[in-house]
Amino acid sequence: MKSKEKLHNHVVFKPYNNKQILLLPPSLEELIAENHPVRVVNSVIDSLDISLLESNYESGGTSSYHPRMLLKVVVYSYLQNIYSSRGMENGLKEHIHMMWLSGMSYPDHNTLNRFRSHRLKDSLKEIFRQVVLLLVESGHISLKSIYTDGTKIEANANKYTFVWGKSIETNKKKLYAQIEELWRYTEGVAAEEMADKQLPAFEQIDAQKVRETISTLNEALKEQIANKTVDKIDTKKVDKLKYAEKNYPQKLEEYAVKEQILNGRNSYSKTDEDATFMRLKEDHMENGQLKAAYNGQISTENQFIVHYSIHQSPTDTNTLISHMEGLREQFGDVVEEQTADAGYGSEENYVYLEEHNIEAYVKFNQFHNEQKAKFKNKIGHIDNLHYNPDGDYFVCPMGQHMTKVSVHKQKTKTGFEQTITSYQAKRCEGCPLRGICFEAKENRVVQTNHNLRRLKTKARENLNSEKGIKHRKKRPCDVEPVFGNIKNNHYFKRFRLRSIVKVEIELGLVALAHNLRKKAAA
Repeated sequence: MKSKEKLHNHVVFKPYNNKQILLLPPSLEELIAENHPVRVVNSVIDSLDISLLESNYESGGTSSYHPRMLLKVVVYSYLQNIYSSRGMENGLKEHIHMMWLSGMSYPDHNTLNRFRSHRLKDSLKEIFRQVVLLLVESGHISLKSIYTDGTKIEANANKYTFVWGKSIETNKKKLYAQIEELWRYTEGVAAEEMADKQLPAFEQIDAQKVRETISTLNEALKEQIANKTVDKIDTKKVDKLKYAEKNYPQKLEEYAVKEQILNGRNSYSKTDEDATFMRLKEDHMENGQLKAAYNGQISTENQFIVHYSIHQSPTDTNTLISHMEGLREQFGDVVEEQTADAGYGSEENYVYLEEHNIEAYVKFNQFHNEQKAKFKNKIGHIDNLHYNPDGDYFVCPMGQHMTKVSVHKQKTKTGFEQTITSYQAKRCEGCPLRGICFEAKENRVVQTNHNLRRLKTKARENLNSEKGIKHRKKRPCDVEPVFGNIKNNHYFKRFRLRSIVKVEIELGLVALAHNLRKKAAA
């Protein structure tokens, strides 16, 4: 027992006094490791031309914090998973790395948020472009072969304050039905007054047309109401007409404003009118949850983000062209190969890539099914029918020629025009293969898009080539892990700002932070 006490008495502790005042204060430079990511952020941003950013400041008034310092602080905050302006403000007083970056300056959260939301609006794309070009110079990327994918990120919006385009259309139809009912009633009780009048078509209905229509009905019923001809006048209909006069024009004006905000979309949130309701994948929900969100698109090379864009459409198919146009605007026609999944395989996208001499390694929606025996055994499927281009006919499973019967044009939701050709067989009655070929009662008719067939054939050849197989294997290892890293490792699952302009700034900062983080680790 005594030996243990004696041993304890010889324990030596290092000196500790948190009230000790140093004769000379320590340098922050000495406290930061040479290979720390903060040094990469500092050196890269110091090398950038930020004249466009500086041009957003006006002369006169009090002095402003230097935009280069604020840019370093904001980018490094995103690199450290600090996404709120208040978190950045606290970090400037608590983290030695941020103190070093700011030179012991302490801008408040309003200054930081104003810089992020407004100052960077017109200059972040140029800043990001310069960083990507630095990566090209250092040999990390070449910009020649890219991989594109998208993810839905929740908006900073209340999921219960939504407006649906279909609901507006339904309510307008109900309103029109009420007006039509009042019109027919008025024709019945005041046929003479309504003889030369005509109800506007539904497509023409707006607030002004409703006012004119109700005025016409009131004028026609005026004499009957004044004479109180009870046997002809239905007081409930008169009350409905008064209600319509007071409320319907106002309702239609509201619908018009909402339709203008929708601008072709199916929905929007009242708390962020640029956000669209999309189905977000959730770990605990098989089909995901409907929330106000944005569709973020990125293109990567060697897991570096070379371009980013924000879209309101939940479908990736409709985002590729505008995304690629943004990339061309930044870097010119440098891309030679584009790889993407089946969500981008449309005629419009194939045509765009072909016109810009970009080799497309982009799947179409039936690409994987075509490889399966089950699909190949569907003898009646149009893709399994032989087509003779010289004679311009298909050959049915029984060897009968299916000749061309019509050609028509149709437009997609994006306005892209497609040419559809129809072919019909002449003698399907009594065919032993009819049951497995098709189910209609008449002779079989098939429709095809020859240009899309040509583009799919080209895409199929590319995808099954040696290079195509290499790109198909690399795509899930190049672009998809970037989203996984951003959302799951760095917890960026929801935007903090509102409006598509500010949300794109946030995605740009996330992309910039990702590239600098990866460069620091290289």
